Amino acid sequence: MAKKEKGSGSTDKKKTTDKKDKSKAKDGDEENAKSSGKGKGGLKPATAINVRHILCEKHSKATEALQKLQEGQAFNKVAQEYSEDKAKAGGSLGWMTRGSMVGAFQDAAFALTPSAVDKPITSALVKTNFGYHIIMVEGRR
Repeated sequence: MAKKEKGSGSTDKKKTTDKKDKSKAKDGDEENAKSSGKGKGGLKPATAINVRHILCEKHSKATEALQKLQEGQAFNKVAQEYSEDKAKAGGSLGWMTRGSMVGAFQDAAFALTPSAVDKPITSALVKTNFGYHIIMVEGRR
């Protein structure tokens, strides 16, 4: 009986290993399907984004900036006029990796589709402990 238990134990290990290998292959296949673009996956997974933002301490000022963007003004121009942070170069924060931003900001930023400053796709107002952000993404990698 002891021999059967050892044998079945090693067989169980093989089955577990096989399952892991299959799940890895599935994950890879899903990733490839997403990165090929036009599937139902939407945005392909990214580990970094080229992000711009407008930061305002007061909700009213942030709402005013968002209104200017909706009227068709360029993101970088609105950022220079309204943003209260150190990213005065049109609101550019450059390439940021997942984990280097505060939670709500990161969630909103990684959910955005990349766009250009003259026709930005922006987030709604995102509240963090820094204030209210309007976010746009220029690139993903």
